[in-house]
This record gives sequence, structure tokens and C-alpha cells, in this order.
Amino acid sequence: MEELNQNDTSPVGDENKSAQEEGEWFVIHCYSGYENKVRHNLEQRIDSMGMKDMIFDVVIPTQEEIEVKDGKRRVIERHVFPGYILVNMVLTEESWYVVRNTPGVTGFVGMGNEPTALRPEEVSQILRRMEAEAPHIKVTFKVGERVRIVDGPFNDFRGTVDEIDMDKAKVRVMVNFFGRETPVELDFLQVEKA
Repeated sequence: MEELNQNDTSPVGDENKSAQEEGEWFVIHCYSGYENKVRHNLEQRIDSMGMKDMIFDVVIPTQEEIEVKDGKRRVIERHVFPGYILVNMVLTEESWYVVRNTPGVTGFVGMGNEPTALRPEEVSQILRRMEAEAPHIKVTFKVGERVRIVDGPFNDFRGTVDEIDMDKAKVRVMVNFFGRETPVELDFLQVEKA
């Protein structure tokens, strides 16, 4: 029991000098869909309350996603963790108060009332995922579904999705050709749900 008390730190703890200089990453919770508004509110509070030397960065983990719908390709930024925002800060009574009382923030993620900092490897994994070069591709059709070919030599043919290759952005469609099923490899943009 005595060991727990020695390791137990309060949100006001400023014993650790290295954490003071660079800060730690904490996760705050907000209403899903309001992440951008909460980030904006928090950044305004950081400026107006002079907390730039205590709260360094506010990040919404996002990932680019290519959505193929109705033969059109759109790049969308998707929230990786809807309802959560990362904050890099030195945890003191003042910085905790500023973040906690920002409109839209419902609380810190942690044990009980105490915010828990993310481990450095967790932070680097999230940031690496955000910086991934290749955006994730989202298609509206699945294997086994009926699709219509909208481009190329098989324009207006209908078939069944046999295989989806996300790496090459290709789809193999089984088309009924002269009374037998024939596989046709197409680009995602050449196919839409039937």
C-alpha cells in the first residue's frame, strides 16, 4: 500500500523536470462531431489566458480517406478517434483548469479525476498513422454485391464483385459474357453499386 502512495501523483505534480520542459500528451474527451470547434475554443483560451508556455499543441487525430462513390473520387479527412483530442501540455493546476473548462470539453481520459498521460510510443504511433503517405481508400461496394460498370469496354454491363484489391485500387467483377461468368479487372472509378 505504501508503494502506491509514493507513485501516486496529483494533477498539480511538477516534480518531473523533463516533463516540465517538453510537456506530455493527454487525451481529452468532447462530443463527437465537435472536435474542430473544441480545438478552436481551446486554442483561443490558450492565447487569451497566456498559456502558450504550458499548453503547446492541440491535435485531432485524422486520416485522409479516398471515397469512391457514383464513379467519383473524393478525398475526405476522417477522425481516427471521434470525440477525442490530443493535447501536449505541462500538467499544472492552471493548465488543467484551462483545458478542463474549455467549452465542449467533457473531461480528461484517465483514472478517476486524474488525467493520465499517453506513453511516448502511443503518441508516436498515432502521429505516424496521421502522417501515412497513402490515404485509405473506402469503397461503397463489397464482395458478392451486384455492380454496374460505368466506364471502359464493358460500359453498362452488370456483374458481381469477386475480389477487391485495396493496394492496387482494383476490383475484379464477374461479368456474364456469352452465357458464362468471365472475370474483368477494373479500377474503382469504373464501377458503381447496381
